[in-house]
Amino acid sequence: MAENANTAPEATAEDQAPQFAIQRIYLKDASLEMPHAPDIFLLQEAPEINIQVDVEQSRLHGGEDLFEVVVRGTVTAKSKVNGQEQTVFLVECKQAGIFYIHNIPQEHLPMVLGITCPAAVYPYLRSNISDLLVRAGMPPVYLGEIDFQAMFAQRMQEEAEKAQQTHGNNAAGTDTAQ
Repeated sequence: MAENANTAPEATAEDQAPQFAIQRIYLKDASLEMPHAPDIFLLQEAPEINIQVDVEQSRLHGGEDLFEVVVRGTVTAKSKVNGQEQTVFLVECKQAGIFYIHNIPQEHLPMVLGITCPAAVYPYLRSNISDLLVRAGMPPVYLGEIDFQAMFAQRMQEEAEKAQQTHGNNAAGTDTAQ
């Protein structure tokens, strides 16, 4: 009978091990604007291309260990027509993923969400943007590889500088009020 006295199940090493799994990758939003079509198809010179990529993440309400990571890509092409700059096309896509992240140390979670997850989602974003442009009759635009680790480091540095400025302004404001 003494053997049954300890009825609490012991946590196995498997339960305590860090776990990471992709639950789903999906296209959350896509838009294409060609405000000057069909005239843009008659342009002789190549347009100037501007590419922007951004990453957002959030914890999903349905589960403590579920996160959504969205990689947004915006591609804008502009060209001069009769001396005026005109938009040839504007593409914006949001590619997202749902990730199960369990028992990852809290100090490592921002890196997983800011580096590992976007790196898994980004190839789908690249493909969708290129495909959307080709289907619209435009030449494809191939987004280059992105070093999400460097992008994450830059974002952390900018946030630290902003926090330092805010802290410095608050301290300065406190000193002048006295």
